[in-house]
Amino acid sequence: MYELFSQWIIDHILPGGPGNVTLARFLALVILATIIFTLSFIANLIAKRYILRALSFLISRTKNKWDDIFLERNVFNRLSHLAPAIVIYISASIVFPPGDDHPLEMLMRRAAMVYMIMVGLLVINSFFSAIAEIYSNFEISKHRPIKGYIQALKIIIYLFAAILMISTIIDRSPLILLSGLGALTAILLLVFKDTILGFVAGIQLASNNMVRQGDWISMPKYGADGDVVDVTLTTVKVQNWDKTISYIPIYTLISDSFTNWRGMSESGGRRIKRSLNIDMTTIRFLSAEDLAEMKKITLLRDYLTNKDKEIDEYNRSTGSDPSHLANGRRQTNIGVFRAYVEYYLRRHPKIHQEMTLLVRQLAPTDSGLPIEIYCFSADQAWANYEGIQGDIFDHLFAVVPLFNLRVFQTPSGHDFKALVQP
Repeated sequence: MYELFSQWIIDHILPGGPGNVTLARFLALVILATIIFTLSFIANLIAKRYILRALSFLISRTKNKWDDIFLERNVFNRLSHLAPAIVIYISASIVFPPGDDHPLEMLMRRAAMVYMIMVGLLVINSFFSAIAEIYSNFEISKHRPIKGYIQALKIIIYLFAAILMISTIIDRSPLILLSGLGALTAILLLVFKDTILGFVAGIQLASNNMVRQGDWISMPKYGADGDVVDVTLTTVKVQNWDKTISYIPIYTLISDSFTNWRGMSESGGRRIKRSLNIDMTTIRFLSAEDLAEMKKITLLRDYLTNKDKEIDEYNRSTGSDPSHLANGRRQTNIGVFRAYVEYYLRRHPKIHQEMTLLVRQLAPTDSGLPIEIYCFSADQAWANYEGIQGDIFDHLFAVVPLFNLRVFQTPSGHDFKALVQP
């Protein structure tokens, strides 16, 4: 077409002559280039203004949500950019004669091909982003996230697209460039070290279900203690309880230790494990008057009655001499206090009764005798959990003196001042 159009200009517009032949060829190039770019502009206009709008209208009328996500992620919008590139690529073959290898034809074809590769890359990128968003709407995404795999796949596609663009520009086979990548392996491994480690770690985390979005994890080494809000190819994003954000390299979750509190969240309870230290000098046997007074406590009435019968039967069966406190079995204020705490927790409406509940003595220390409370609150919310735990120990600290016990406390300046005052 180019040759025919040049000859037509010479025959009908310009008189013959060497100079006019050159001018005619130049005019033919300008006019044909203008026509090609006008056609590409029209193709782009039709694709965007009519085809894309019609497609958007049809998608808005469907009940499916996945096609809306493709539209929002600009998959179809970016795909429409292929129209002008295709027009330019085809026109280059039509305008210039085959085998002529005209420089302008080579420029047009290579530019159009590079542009189509870039557009295709953007379309694929939007497509996989839309796939990830659609997948995130399913319940399985919370257990098996694919964001890391999508990012790894995108990186591979970027590399191949770069190779295709370079091979198109230099007009060489992509296989030649691929064969030369072997010499660059060491450099690629160094540059993409975190990406490769993250990809491998992501596979291990996903296959073993070690961490996923929404988990509460603790990793003091990185100052992380909060909810996982995002898991990418290279990092895990954690929103801490103070609303700060910690970014943890994903491969450190494989190489270092961390705590995942998911089991606690799924169990329906949150552990309360705290001790109060009793001054051991206040521990003693209970007299009949003490027991009579303690039977006024509703929670202990049945317990003390049954315990008295059990102890009396044991002492009679063993022939113990009740005249001495060391003979036989007797109730102590610390034992009754432990029983009271257990009954109190058993009747507490906010303690999970189907999970472990213990009131136990720990080994004595120089800070007294620890009485440990080990149970689970039925409410896992942090603020509510702390409120429940605080209410329980408020009550226990207040009730300790009723059992003639005293909570151990290291002497303060006020205590020493009280000793020297008359």
